[in-house]
Amino acid sequence: MKKLLPLSVLLLLVTFCAAAKNRKIKVMTPYGTMIIKLYDQTPKHRDNFVKLSRKHFYDSTLFHRVISKFMIQGGDPDSKHAHPGDTLGNGDVGYTIPPEFQLDLFHRKGALAAAREDRPDKASSGCQFYIVQGKVFTDEQLDNLEKTRLGGRKIPVDQRRVYKTEGGTPHLDQSYTVFGQVIKGMEVIDKIAALKTDSHDRPLKDVPMRIRVMKKWLFF
Repeated sequence: MKKLLPLSVLLLLVTFCAAAKNRKIKVMTPYGTMIIKLYDQTPKHRDNFVKLSRKHFYDSTLFHRVISKFMIQGGDPDSKHAHPGDTLGNGDVGYTIPPEFQLDLFHRKGALAAAREDRPDKASSGCQFYIVQGKVFTDEQLDNLEKTRLGGRKIPVDQRRVYKTEGGTPHLDQSYTVFGQVIKGMEVIDKIAALKTDSHDRPLKDVPMRIRVMKKWLFF
């Protein structure tokens, strides 16, 4: 007669599998640490971010573009040794990533998305990214966005509810690839977004980062 695994062991295995499904990264800054879940629905962006993070590519890069009520942007390799006043945002890794738009992945507060140049194929930068702070919207404001900036595309009811409570940047949906979400450390976004900046939106005091890929059995 076959022996059955104890229920506690089965639950542990299920939990482990669920935890291993989505990669998680740790973004460390002088203003605190963010834990970000990377989405499996965007494998090209997920795998590229994990690859660069494992190489410590992002270590000492800056959040070089910060706009309150909008987003914080980083990942420019030129920012590692930038002098005060240098204009940043043009550094890259020599390749782009095809867009991976998903209707259920949207620009809610804490969304991790790929920056990109203004190009018709909407391909993402191979390294630069941003994290959404955004703002809370009313129904009237969302209705207006649908008419003026979304080309008549309707915001799904569940996403509209999030934009009215948590906030975000809905006008970027389906135009920039969202590939992750902050699941711990949301207050860090607010602290960085509140910093004083120069005329190019660069913080007057540098905000360096370090990024590490978390072990699969660590989960939240």
